[in-house]
Amino acid sequence: MEELTLTTPTLLFSAVSLILLAYTNRFLSYAQLVRSLKDRYMEDPSDVNKAQIKNLRRRLYLTRSMQLLGIGSLFLCVITMFFIYIGLQLISVYIFGIALLLLIASLGVSIWEIQISTRSLDIYLGNLEDRVDKQVDKPKKEAKNQ
Repeated sequence: MEELTLTTPTLLFSAVSLILLAYTNRFLSYAQLVRSLKDRYMEDPSDVNKAQIKNLRRRLYLTRSMQLLGIGSLFLCVITMFFIYIGLQLISVYIFGIALLLLIASLGVSIWEIQISTRSLDIYLGNLEDRVDKQVDKPKKEAKNQ
């Protein structure tokens, strides 16, 4: 096994920072969506809006998990760099390995969250398609009745 240098965890450090930025942007968009969904639900407490709220709560928890795992990975990268700096090579290798595992877990949760987000859009589009179909069918029924 090659010796771990300060360069290796530094590369992961920058990658994790960018991923955390993306997770934070996702979280902020969810916060805005929560506010608009609350207003929509107060006006129309439909099953679709209830499903969207349930789905969004789950996505928020997953986003929090992604952020925590990513921060844990970043934290361990910094600790790895410290241990390399003070000459504790073997410990730094194991800590860096844990940092990699946390990053993998964070990305895995991100994939899971993306699948749930897609389901949320399916719910919304399904409701929208139902409305469009009703509007298209309405003129046809009126024409038949005349």
